[in-house]
Amino acid sequence: MVESFEQRFATYCGVGHCVGVSSGTDALRFALMAAGVARGDTVITVSNTFIATAEAICQAGAAPAFVDVDARTLTLDPEQLRHFLESACTRDPYTGRRVTRQSWSPVSAIVPVHLFGQMANMDEILAIAAEHDLFVIEDACQAHGAAYFSDRRQQWCMAGAMGDAAAFSFYPGKNLGGCGEAGAITTNNARVADRCRMLRNHGQSRKYVHDVEGYNGRLDAIQAGILDVKLPHLSTWNERRRNVAARYDAAFADHPLIVGPHTAGRSAPVFHLYVVRVPQRESVQMRLADAGIETGIHYPIPLHRTAAYAHAGFPAGDLAVTEEAAAQILSLPIFPTLSQDDQAHVIERVLEAVGTAPLEFA
Repeated sequence: MVESFEQRFATYCGVGHCVGVSSGTDALRFALMAAGVARGDTVITVSNTFIATAEAICQAGAAPAFVDVDARTLTLDPEQLRHFLESACTRDPYTGRRVTRQSWSPVSAIVPVHLFGQMANMDEILAIAAEHDLFVIEDACQAHGAAYFSDRRQQWCMAGAMGDAAAFSFYPGKNLGGCGEAGAITTNNARVADRCRMLRNHGQSRKYVHDVEGYNGRLDAIQAGILDVKLPHLSTWNERRRNVAARYDAAFADHPLIVGPHTAGRSAPVFHLYVVRVPQRESVQMRLADAGIETGIHYPIPLHRTAAYAHAGFPAGDLAVTEEAAAQILSLPIFPTLSQDDQAHVIERVLEAVGTAPLEFA
C-alpha cells in the first residue's frame, strides 16, 4: 500500500520519487538532512508559518534564520532573501561558503513555505539559491496540487517538483488528508530519496543493516491506503475550493476594509485556507462567532516572536510585513462541500461584522 501511494503521488506531482513518512514534520526534517543540511548550519525560512517548519530545521541540527514576506502573497519575498544573504552574511574566505556575520554559521538551505495553498515565487528563489549554492526544500504541506508557471522552464510545475526536495503533510485537515498523521517527501534526486528511505526506517539500507542512525518515521500502511483512495479526487476537490474562493473574491472585491488573498500571476493556488485581512480582527472574529461562524487565525504569533525562538534575536518590528499581517489575518470557512447558500450566509455575516466605517487596521 505504501509503495502504491508513493508511486501515484510521485506521478501526480511530476517527480521521480516519493517517500512516505509519518508526518509532515518528519518529511521536512528528513528532506533537509538527506539534501545535506548539517549540524551547525543556518537555514533561511519565514516566520509566518506553523512551528513545524522551524522545528524540522532545528531537529536537523541547523538554526532557522527568518526573513520577511511579500506583502501581497505573504510568501517568502525574494528581495528580502537576497538582502539577508548580502547584508547579514558574508563569504568564508577558506570554504567559499556563505556564512552569517553574527555566528559565522554556514548557510546551507532555503525553505520557502507555500502558504495557504499558494506557491512562493520559485523562479527567483531558485535563481538566488543557485548564486549562493544553497539547497531549496519546499514546505508544501499546505499546497497539494498547487502549481506555478516557471518562466525558466516554460511550463507549469507542481508544488513539490521545483526544489531539491519537498515536504507534504497529510494531516486530516489538509487538501489531501489521511485519518491521522502522515507525510511524504518528493524529489527528483535518487540519492536524496534513498537517504530519506533510510532515515525513516532506523537508518536501514536493508533489514538489520544500519548504514546511519535513523528514526522511526515510516508511513503506516492504513494511512497510505486511505490516501491512495482519496488521491484521484484531489483535483476535483481543489477545483471546488477555487470556486468557493472565487465567490469570496467577488463578494469582497470592492469592500474598502476587506483585503482578500492575492493570487500571483504565475500561480494556481489550491486554497487550503481562504485568508482575508480586516481591521479590528478580534472584534470581527467575535461577531462571527456570535453568529455561529467559526474562523481561524493562521498564524497569530510569528515564530520569531514566540518564546521558543526568542533566542534567535529578532526584535519586535524586525519583520514588519509579517508582524503587520499577523494582527489582521482571518481564515474564513472553505472546504470542497461548502454550499453556495452556506457561503452566502458567511459572506453576509462577514460584511456585517466588518461594516463600512473607515476603521484603522489594528
